[in-house]
Amino acid sequence: MEEVTEAARRLKPHAYRTPVLHSTSLDARAGGAVFLKCENLQHVGAFKFRGALNAISALPEDVRARGIVAYSSGNHAQAVARVGQLLDVRTTIVMPADAPAIKREATAAFGARVVLYDPATESREAIAQDLLQQEGATLIPPFDHRDVIAGQATAILELHEDVTGLDAVVVPCGGGGLLSGTAIVTKALAPGCKVIGIEPELGDDATRSFRTGTLQTVRNPATIADGTRTPSLGALTFPIVLSYVDDMQTVSEAAIIEAVRLLFYRLKIVVEPSGALGVAALLSGAVSGYHRIGVVLSGGNIDGSTMAAILSEAPVTKSAHA
Repeated sequence: MEEVTEAARRLKPHAYRTPVLHSTSLDARAGGAVFLKCENLQHVGAFKFRGALNAISALPEDVRARGIVAYSSGNHAQAVARVGQLLDVRTTIVMPADAPAIKREATAAFGARVVLYDPATESREAIAQDLLQQEGATLIPPFDHRDVIAGQATAILELHEDVTGLDAVVVPCGGGGLLSGTAIVTKALAPGCKVIGIEPELGDDATRSFRTGTLQTVRNPATIADGTRTPSLGALTFPIVLSYVDDMQTVSEAAIIEAVRLLFYRLKIVVEPSGALGVAALLSGAVSGYHRIGVVLSGGNIDGSTMAAILSEAPVTKSAHA
């Protein structure tokens, strides 16, 4: 918690304190009062800005001067690029060639050098390692880093400050950075509040890891929730999830699409499929029986064509990797 408090201090001049929205129609569907923490309205449209800003801000000036390397399908990429722009730090982002166009274009627009790779034949970690050796830069990973976790946890710190008496907090899980930060803050501030992570059924590695106690992996799951296609939990996040998370659940592709639609039509907000996982869990009944539920809408970056297909109920084409 000390690291989260320090992260909040670092973030205050730059990060938005995102709003918490409430919908009576969603309450009726969920069977309880639902409070939506809108990180889709954060800088770069995702909570990832918090972790990237905290991690890069914590670096000594001479380390920052050698540049930053990151790998990401999009939201972490944009976050690192935007922080580099704010702090005048050179950034290089390794991205899959099939990452959503809106995320790839935004990353470049923030001034980052984008290095594309083929996820079917190449390793982003290996490419990043080569860049680090060649340029002497510092790697800022998307989730498995203490300062990244602490920065992401500030979203949950704000949620508990703004909404008291929560008996459950429901968050998406990819690599587990946000989920780990959620667990750390929630168990410190509201020990009786349950922490529940949500994954797509097609990318259920963290859920299997949680239930078996053994780290499980997944390879490029073909889920529309592209932000959760990480291969596994990390060396830091896995033990935190095992120790402090109360439950993990999965949701179908149909439930994810329904959640994106409901958020658009009822709350008038754009949320990407990964960001809508918590709402999908409530709508599908994967999470139920709670009276006051905090849900993190983790991001809002979605291609126009994908959003149009979701809203029109047309079949949605899923890319193979992110």
